[in-house]
Amino acid sequence: MKILLAEDDINLGKLLSMLLKKQNITVNWVQDGEAAYDAVYADGYDVLVLDWMMPLLSGLDLCKRLREEDYQGKILLLTAKDTLADKVEGLNSGADDYLVKPFELVELVARLNALCRRQGQYSAEKLCYGVYTLESSTYCLAYGERRVELRPREFKLLELLLRNRGQVMPRAVLQDRIWGIDSDVTDNNLDVHIRLLRKKIMELNGEELIKTMRGVGYYVE
Repeated sequence: MKILLAEDDINLGKLLSMLLKKQNITVNWVQDGEAAYDAVYADGYDVLVLDWMMPLLSGLDLCKRLREEDYQGKILLLTAKDTLADKVEGLNSGADDYLVKPFELVELVARLNALCRRQGQYSAEKLCYGVYTLESSTYCLAYGERRVELRPREFKLLELLLRNRGQVMPRAVLQDRIWGIDSDVTDNNLDVHIRLLRKKIMELNGEELIKTMRGVGYYVE
């Protein structure tokens, strides 16, 4: 199991990292919410363990941001807040589980194991297209030994185009599939995501993988 631990209490962070590693759990420990956000898509984690009260970006706000981006991984909130209202707020933010401090290590490990058994959509599936590999477990596009990280909507957009390669995907269909049929997303949102995705692919190997059919939509040959 591999987890991202976001905890600003240095003593607790060191202790949890040491004890969890003894349980054969790989731990990447960061100490603030922004660092946690930057680390989320850098590697494939089974569970994100986020402290509610962190500097720069709280665990609660980070959880909300990730779910708004359609992040599918499991999230466990750690907090000293123990009222029913707090628990409801934490779960409504998109967390899969909630653990109140102080807690016993055995309970944390049990909850992590339980979350891993319920991985659901978060899988290690790989989609291959020529020399490219799209990895759902890491949100990465790989080209040989080189890799580029994708945001969830960038990932879903590229996955949709690759699974329908050779077919022009109309703009309206892409918008409905990526943002939802009831969303108020604009054409500009789609264009921005395509532009960012193209830039990342160009940085990877200099190829313009995604083609445009003007006035209709986008496609991959």
